[in-house]
Amino acid sequence: MDEPLKVLLVAGPFEVRGWAACTLRLAEGLSAERVKARILTPSADRIAPSRRKKLNVLVSRRLATPVWGNVVRESIARELARDLPDLIHIQSWSAYPAGLAIARRLKRPFVLTAHDHGSIERESGVDWRWGRRIIAVSQSVRAELLSRAHFRPERVTVVHPGVDVPASANVPAVLSPDRVPVIGTAGPLEPAKGQVFFLGAAQRVVAERPDTEFLIAGSGPEEQNLRRLARELGLASNVTFISSGYDFASALAAMDLFCLPSLRQGLGTIMLEAMALGRPVIASGVGGVPSVIRNAQIGLVVPPSDSARLAERMLELLNDPVRARAIGETGRRLVGAEFTASRMVAETARLYREVLAGELARPHAVAT
Repeated sequence: MDEPLKVLLVAGPFEVRGWAACTLRLAEGLSAERVKARILTPSADRIAPSRRKKLNVLVSRRLATPVWGNVVRESIARELARDLPDLIHIQSWSAYPAGLAIARRLKRPFVLTAHDHGSIERESGVDWRWGRRIIAVSQSVRAELLSRAHFRPERVTVVHPGVDVPASANVPAVLSPDRVPVIGTAGPLEPAKGQVFFLGAAQRVVAERPDTEFLIAGSGPEEQNLRRLARELGLASNVTFISSGYDFASALAAMDLFCLPSLRQGLGTIMLEAMALGRPVIASGVGGVPSVIRNAQIGLVVPPSDSARLAERMLELLNDPVRARAIGETGRRLVGAEFTASRMVAETARLYREVLAGELARPHAVAT
């Protein structure tokens, strides 16, 4: 039997956000595809200890530090040279500088996952001497990369994020009549995630349904601004902020409705996690979101930056629990059919093998 492929997953510092969740699921699932995965990261502090024990994680805290970066990467490259990976998979644009440096040092091909379009500086700086493929998380991200950076179409492949889907018996009830309704959002607390508009919608909903609770799960630079805004809007007793911990699982399970009020979005891994739990979703129609929420039976789409419309949709579902549950169940079935972690892992492993098969016939001089 052939030896397993060896792949190095180069990541930035782990955070509780979509790319990190995908990296962990990928690392956990690749062994079933006969791929040995090792993670290289500056920080694994936000990986649950029980989960980290099962993974092969190499931590180099100065990996992304400008002053020490080259020295540290050289040291890492020497360590990795003892058991060379066949391929390097860079997990995000932010990890690209470190991943590229290691690929060059080890003379190994790399693939890069783009959860968004990055920046024109990074896009135009992709080193195709070692780069083989970009994995876009949605057709929207792929289209932006092709139009902005003029990559050749065959270089950009779509692999959707995947999540774990529990059995229906383990899905918490939606809008149970014996408790107050909870509307929530989860993710990094950053301007582009649109939590300001979530709070604007919450104020409108509370005016009609004062018993409604709101939950904001996550951490980030906008947290203090959002807490201040909640007080200014008179929502202090209705809004709860919780830190993300190691993941959003418990926060999502506590919600009846999930909102994704993003201004920009590659696809929405946390949205998929909520859908997998049968949570009806209301999301901004940006980026790859419409490729998931294709009609009103799967979820509700609103314009970005529109608190009034978001509030209308919240009230629609609060006032029609039967419809809310039906949307949640339809979304859960869709995720189970098209957005599972096992599907993401299998498609990624297949791409690894395509890339490495191409290496056998590749000339030494590489065209850009």
